[in-house]
Amino acid sequence: MAVDWAPPPDDLDRQRIEQRINDLREEHRALDGAIQAFQEQAPYDQLGLMRLKRRKLALRDQIRACENMLTPDIIA
Repeated sequence: MAVDWAPPPDDLDRQRIEQRINDLREEHRALDGAIQAFQEQAPYDQLGLMRLKRRKLALRDQIRACENMLTPDIIA
């Protein structure tokens, strides 16, 4: 069974990962506003709304993946 292990990031890598997390969070918040505005339109496109929500979920997954890179795995 393969283990997804990577060495802890050095300071430069850590800064890049943290910046990436901040960028992803900013885009995630922007999608909140876009989804809200989209839903307030009288007849809105259901498919378009689903695409926005799917993108938001993908961003959440990317944020978690980046956060996992910053926290070491502790085997108890």
